[in-house]
Amino acid sequence: MSRDPSAADPGAIAPLLSYLGEIGYGDLYLRDREAPMAVAAADSSKAPEDHPAAPQGAPSAGGDREAIAALAALAQEASGCTRCGLAEGRKHVVFGTGDPRADLMFIGEGPGYHEDQQGEPFVGNAGNLLNKIIEAIGLTRAEVYIANIVKCRPPNNRDPLPDEVAACRGYLERQIELVAPKVIVALGRVAAQTLLGNDLPLGRMRGQWYPFHGAQLRVTYHPAALLRNEALKRPTWEDMQLVRDALRAP
Repeated sequence: MSRDPSAADPGAIAPLLSYLGEIGYGDLYLRDREAPMAVAAADSSKAPEDHPAAPQGAPSAGGDREAIAALAALAQEASGCTRCGLAEGRKHVVFGTGDPRADLMFIGEGPGYHEDQQGEPFVGNAGNLLNKIIEAIGLTRAEVYIANIVKCRPPNNRDPLPDEVAACRGYLERQIELVAPKVIVALGRVAAQTLLGNDLPLGRMRGQWYPFHGAQLRVTYHPAALLRNEALKRPTWEDMQLVRDALRAP
């Protein structure tokens, strides 16, 4: 499913190096293929055969077809949701986008103005940067799944309130169950605190793997934070290299 930049021909490596420089990353790290990857607190209960790779739109088994249909039905249900006050000010419910059976799932905080207008998560400048980060680890936006903690835009892009998070929690947990990713990346403090159930600062949540709903979860900075503070690009790239390696691990 993923493309391995370390195995590419020289003509493919040069654009990747240029690309990483464009988004502020000066180093290209490649994991030693002979070295074992140590994953702290990893959940090893999910065998590879439990998550077959299938092209988008062409499920390889009846279970995949059922899961994709269930995800579509869940999106339809969410489109008319009025469980919390955010429904009153929204233009669109921003459910999720990408490969419904992706190995990698990103979860952010909630829709902003552009997301609310278009009905799709992570568009605008932050979305463009996320796309570049995804491409830098050898994938495309269409090969991952992207969702948010809440599906409707909080006023003035404030943090979602506890009752709003609770109202959307069932949708998100069902999304994770149906997509069944191998790796989840929590983008930003709100997403990480909500998923992990704590109030720790983001810096303390980074740097380790967490078992979560049959997947491995990693915490990193939100792309919007990288746009405000370029110093966060390097630690984010370090996080994403570990995500890339986990996706390639047996």
